[in-house]
Amino acid sequence: MTIPLDPTITPPGTSRFRDAGGVPADRWRAVRGEETLVATHCCFCGVQCGMYLRVHDGKVFGVEPRDHDINRMRLCPKGLNAYQQVNHPDRLTAPLLRRSRTDDLRPVSWEQALDHAADQIQRVQAAYGRDAFGMLGGASLFSEKTYLVGKFARVALRTRHVDYNGRLCMVSAAGANKLSFGIDRAANPFADILLTDCLLIAGSNVGECFPVMTQYLWGARDRGATLIVVDPRETSIARTADIHVALRPGTDSAFFSSVLHVVVTEGLADEAYVAAHATGWEEVRQAAAEYPPERAAQICGIPAAQITEVARMFATAPKAMAWHARGIEHHTQGVENCLTVINLCVATGNLGRPGAGYGTITGQGNGQGGREHGQKSDMLPGGRSISDPVHRAQVARIWGIDEADLPQAGTSMMEMVHQMGRGEIRGLLGICNNPFVSLPNYAVVKAGYDALDFHAQCDFFLSETSANAHLVLPVTTWAEDDGVMANAEARVVRHRKAQEPLPGVRTDTWVMCELARRLGVGDKFAFTGSEQVFEELRVASRGTVNDYYGITYARLDETGGISWPCPTVDHPGTPRLFEDGQTWHADKKIHMQAVRWHPPADPYDDEYPMTLTTGRTVAHFLSGNQTRRLGGLVEQTPRPWVEVHPSHGYASGDPVTVVTRRGAATFPALVTDAIRPDTVFVPYHWPYPVAANELTIDALDPRSKIPEYKVCACRIQPAAHVTAVPAPPVPPGHESYAATQVSRGDQHPPTSSQGRGTSEP
Repeated sequence: MTIPLDPTITPPGTSRFRDAGGVPADRWRAVRGEETLVATHCCFCGVQCGMYLRVHDGKVFGVEPRDHDINRMRLCPKGLNAYQQVNHPDRLTAPLLRRSRTDDLRPVSWEQALDHAADQIQRVQAAYGRDAFGMLGGASLFSEKTYLVGKFARVALRTRHVDYNGRLCMVSAAGANKLSFGIDRAANPFADILLTDCLLIAGSNVGECFPVMTQYLWGARDRGATLIVVDPRETSIARTADIHVALRPGTDSAFFSSVLHVVVTEGLADEAYVAAHATGWEEVRQAAAEYPPERAAQICGIPAAQITEVARMFATAPKAMAWHARGIEHHTQGVENCLTVINLCVATGNLGRPGAGYGTITGQGNGQGGREHGQKSDMLPGGRSISDPVHRAQVARIWGIDEADLPQAGTSMMEMVHQMGRGEIRGLLGICNNPFVSLPNYAVVKAGYDALDFHAQCDFFLSETSANAHLVLPVTTWAEDDGVMANAEARVVRHRKAQEPLPGVRTDTWVMCELARRLGVGDKFAFTGSEQVFEELRVASRGTVNDYYGITYARLDETGGISWPCPTVDHPGTPRLFEDGQTWHADKKIHMQAVRWHPPADPYDDEYPMTLTTGRTVAHFLSGNQTRRLGGLVEQTPRPWVEVHPSHGYASGDPVTVVTRRGAATFPALVTDAIRPDTVFVPYHWPYPVAANELTIDALDPRSKIPEYKVCACRIQPAAHVTAVPAPPVPPGHESYAATQVSRGDQHPPTSSQGRGTSEP
């Protein structure tokens, strides 16, 4: 849907954005005549802010905020700059091929590229078996494409080895949700935050990672809600909280178990609610009894009195909510951490009511939808289990294949990398991921990918991972195709194509369909566009927990978004779960899970006495492949740094080397007392040799298989100079975009941490 640009209907205040004077990446000048506004959503985080893309002469050249009820005219720095990706000079516009990694990538035709890919797939599978070829998708793809990734892997490749980069984000929350509720999504919409009396945010730097979501926090505060923030760093949100729990990284489950202990011992539990709606309460209570505040305080490195204060504040509020993100999920006990938060909400009766509930803040734009329809290694469309015979038969019938031909469950993304290194996986197709930056223990990742006989990667910029591939296929940005995403509330929203793909560029859907035709199953992939795929997805999800059947493109255009489950076309959707006190388990009960804390995987000793933790910054996104090319964002945050407490004796700007058991990297110090003395923080958006993930450990949660990004043992030491930041890779014959090069060479850290003054005199 396009809307003519008419001053009488343009949202108020948008002229400020037109006249801001920003220079887009392709040097387009803003013009006012003959424009259209295309209503869509941001491509970045799980908030999914509404926006208009400005289009002139068929080309995207600007952005306007949209008065969508998610964001109410607000956009963060990434959202304001996202449009500059579309016509960026670094865009890939021709397939690139090399026969071996000793050769340079060179442009080839699409026919050559796809024929070569099909030949290599067939060669690898003929020599080593079908499971020797793997596929990795991404949670920033539209749901139609994530559905196709799972179907392509199982039907065209017939391999069990398929997974996606959402494995690095939300799977711990997903695992806890499924164990407790039998359904994987946030229980409440964002709007419920405005109605709560006590809000607990655990492991989420909302102000930088989900900036527009802060409107809901401030709205709750304006009503008088109290705020509890659990985070080892004093983030901008933590600085405003009634209670900031600056616990030691890796101790979250001990903290929340202790909070529950106080709730129980002081008679603050809602015993009637638990008795009516939950199982497992006695086991949970017994486990919590092992964590009195005095013991938990020693584990967590916080005052015991603070644990009691949190328990009383949360449990005595008429309506309380808890939301969490990667800070408690990126652990070898990530699922258990999430379970302890759920246990607290259930024990206090805070579930299924306006202003009372539980939510998980999705990192990637389609982090929710990206794990619902089959690209996860153990999952089929609709959240079905690939190990369930009934589920397998249902999907095989929809796909028109024999159930016996449907592969069994595969392994997780990081496990697949280890299998590459051992020669068990010999070929790989990657779409919408950049493991060279985003996976932990870079040396292991590089070795695994280098061991592949054949590696193809789809992307719209040449990422660090793509630059290492044998074949690179240029695909569309979010603005050059139609599709849907499900945001952190599980609200399905509609993205609309704003311009035709650049010459030489194809959609991911077209690529998978063309490859399927060459592999002999083109009849199973006879899709001409996203809406056709979505119609099959609707049918494939019908009757499941993740029911999309009642959602159509037309309804999304009319409503602005529908929360699943939505079983019929006259169903309004389900913004809030558990209002009737029932879950999706067979007995309709909440299954509470007992949890006992255990230490992180990387042990501390005299050589590695401190903790390294990692996270995002407001200007960049995930591996940085998109944002490190946009001049305004690079100027705002040109390089990584290490946050250190002033007790270590460094001055801001000093070169400081962070050393772990996997490697070392040198960053400029940002000295601040907004971080614990025993902890350092490095943002992870940059590649080797300034990669935080050169240092992190590849230990996995045994249930979710998520890596333990948020805690590993380290030491810090002075250095002579900081490590230079490499320029992003560009296609052969291109030069790096000049607008990002000067600021990229900045050797200094930010002037402050989270908007907070440093501790220097």
